[in-house]
Amino acid sequence: MDMQAKLIEMGEQSLRAARALALLSAGEKVKVLHSMADAVEAAIPEVLKANALDMENARKNNLSSAMQDRLMLDEKRIKAMAQGLRDVASQADPAGKVIAEFTRPNGIKISKVAVPLGVIGIIYEARPNVTVDAAGICLKAGNAVILRGGKEAFNSNIALAQALDKGGVAAGLVAGAVQIVPWTDREAVQIMLKMDKYLSVIIPRGGESLIRAVVAGATMPVIKHYKGVCHAYLDKSCDLAEALKIVLNGKCQRPGVCNALETVLVDKAAAETIVPELYKTLSENGVTVFADEAFRKIAPAAEVLNEENLYNEYLDLRISAKVVDGVEEAIEHINKYGSHHSDAILSCDAEAVEKFLNSVDSAVVYANASTRFTDGGEFGMGAEIGISTDKLHARGPMGVDELVTYKYMVRGNGQTR
Repeated sequence: MDMQAKLIEMGEQSLRAARALALLSAGEKVKVLHSMADAVEAAIPEVLKANALDMENARKNNLSSAMQDRLMLDEKRIKAMAQGLRDVASQADPAGKVIAEFTRPNGIKISKVAVPLGVIGIIYEARPNVTVDAAGICLKAGNAVILRGGKEAFNSNIALAQALDKGGVAAGLVAGAVQIVPWTDREAVQIMLKMDKYLSVIIPRGGESLIRAVVAGATMPVIKHYKGVCHAYLDKSCDLAEALKIVLNGKCQRPGVCNALETVLVDKAAAETIVPELYKTLSENGVTVFADEAFRKIAPAAEVLNEENLYNEYLDLRISAKVVDGVEEAIEHINKYGSHHSDAILSCDAEAVEKFLNSVDSAVVYANASTRFTDGGEFGMGAEIGISTDKLHARGPMGVDELVTYKYMVRGNGQTR
């Protein structure tokens, strides 16, 4: 069977599965997710062997350190995936929830009810955890899913998908509910992008080039997760010791992820105080600072900042730094150069904080906390499907509640118009 015929067959099977999943009880879905979690943990030796092959290929192909970090699995990370499934299982079931209900003067009763999206296609790169996270979240919301991972994680993804299938079958999961595309050819992606007859939505997770290619070619809605150019603005009123701790966490705790800091902005009114300590803290922790002229007048050892740096998602130990004239200019800068992902103000001025929170056009805005909290687990969602930088249909960390739509159920007793 050729690739297109096989993918169409997968689409048809997923559509049948989605219709069956929509009728599963909340308890039945919980049972499936727990069985899958147990199966993932039982498969740790097989998954680690598969991941070792992927890591060997990654090193041979000179994959970046950030990509290798996303690709690498150990027992702790695999157990975290399994726990993510259990966390999702414990959440309230979003499907079937009555959002609103009312009765019209003619006696017709109208209910607005949350229902699954249907079949979700997910295209992702070197992140094998997405295989497990996406399957669990989609199933919890009553959706079927077709997964297409990148070549970098091919062996890991197949091993994880086999474990999920084994656990699902043991708990009576309907066939076709979770499927993984068995090819890494780009042709498979191009075929998926035209399968709007089967896929209700497609979600790309990976580099900006992948996401833009999906948006350009898809014939179904796309929920986008563009790059994370995340900012921290250090206001003149900030508690400097606390601010430095937050910046260090945002940049260095795990620099290769989308919620890591990429730019720091410093209030001109306190630059003489803040810049020396900020530069010292970053450089002592191995961070290369690219700074504008005002910053370099105070910290001349910093590298020269070019405007294109301000759009960079470095994903490593580099950061852009700029001096700005107060909170208004910080807001203006972030709305121009940011990616609408996660941005923070570090300030003890309540008025400046509220202005920042209300004016920065990003999915998540913070006051006096690290941008590293933009994560489904940290938001209490368990696993996540991604961080949407869109405004429709979801924004920010996407959990089970973001994987439903709604329909109106109208009950009458003979009314006609």
